[in-house]
Amino acid sequence: MPTATDSEILTRVGPGTPMGQLLREYWLPACRSDELQADGAPLRLMLLGEPLIAWRDTSGRVGLMDHRCPHRRTSLFFGRNEQGGLRCVYHGWKFDVTGRCLEQANVPARFAAPDKVAAKAYKAEERNGIVWAYMGGRREAPPLPCFEAVLLPEAEVSSFWVLRECNWLQSLEGDIDTSHVGFLHDGLLKPDELAPDTIHRWAVTDRAPEYDVADMPWGTMYGAHRDATPGNTYYRFAHFLFPFWALIPAGEFGNYITARAWVPMDDTHTMFTHFAWRKNASTNRIRNDGTMMPGTRKPLGYLPRTSGWYGRWRPALNADNDYGIDRDEQRDHSFTGIEGIHMQDTAVTESMGPITDHAGEHLTVSDLMIARTRQRLLRTAKALAAGTVPPGVDDPQSYLGARSGDFVASSSLTWREAYVAELRKSVSPTGRLQVPLAAE
Repeated sequence: MPTATDSEILTRVGPGTPMGQLLREYWLPACRSDELQADGAPLRLMLLGEPLIAWRDTSGRVGLMDHRCPHRRTSLFFGRNEQGGLRCVYHGWKFDVTGRCLEQANVPARFAAPDKVAAKAYKAEERNGIVWAYMGGRREAPPLPCFEAVLLPEAEVSSFWVLRECNWLQSLEGDIDTSHVGFLHDGLLKPDELAPDTIHRWAVTDRAPEYDVADMPWGTMYGAHRDATPGNTYYRFAHFLFPFWALIPAGEFGNYITARAWVPMDDTHTMFTHFAWRKNASTNRIRNDGTMMPGTRKPLGYLPRTSGWYGRWRPALNADNDYGIDRDEQRDHSFTGIEGIHMQDTAVTESMGPITDHAGEHLTVSDLMIARTRQRLLRTAKALAAGTVPPGVDDPQSYLGARSGDFVASSSLTWREAYVAELRKSVSPTGRLQVPLAAE
């Protein structure tokens, strides 16, 4: 259990905080490219506790800057996006995407000095339909993230974004907690309801897996394992990747490519971004009679979009309507009575409160991955304060050995040997998957 001081470090992300400084070392997925139009309206973005605006200029370049004009601090959200710059409506000062002041329209020419002032701006890059933000202090930004799901061409990836109203860490931890699947999502699913060749049946045959956990170059990894057929073991492998990414085991390991970002907007709001290869072999939750398992049948719905700081990607099912819980459905058909795997996750993590109280937790062996990941984050944040560059910032290629999913392997293999063997058999549509030379 973290100390009160460590909990503060883990959960607070604003400017000057240890975790905030760590997160700023990495590129963040800020918004979708199609949310910004050339000469279109600026977009309000809250990232790491900073109220920003994103906008696209006449030539298509993206700007990301403090929403306050450096002249009199009026919000540039109300600005005019015109002719290669964003013009403040208060006094007509105009800025380019780098924050450079182009004009001081209300200042007589002999007194104007636009080169003496600038709006606070951050670096922005676009790749495969995503606008990435770098909010760190380096003059030259590090390389963009380098793992399979974000390297795939935009046409080969499905994605969705969802606002979650709680701290980023408790949101992320739901993705690296494998034993909850057998209850929250599959609590009423019986093994004989699935086809005999569906390996997910082992996850609901034994709902209390054993764990192996290890630090990895990219973060942390677990291998949850259960007995399968005689002489074989059923594995679910998943990863935490610095600084806020999770690879979850919701599909067949060799044919499953995904990445999930839990981007802190501030201490109590998180933007979830899910990337998945369109050819993924995902977990089969179709029963023998051809019906979908209760709780997985409806797509995610959104509230109407607003222009506010938290107005994007808000789920229609939320705390105000108890996430649509149906007690009759819960009693007879669904373990939770909440429709949709994502909404089930949202309900339990938001119910912990805006920032979960670590002092009230009672962690056990089933929480090994969560404890290990917290320790890794704490050590890394403290090491950064002492001058050590965090993992993956300068060497994002090191992330290319991370793949998640489930499979059955011979019980004669160690868990790391089983992982390496399965990697060698895996598809690699990017051509970038890296297989370790040997299991450690």
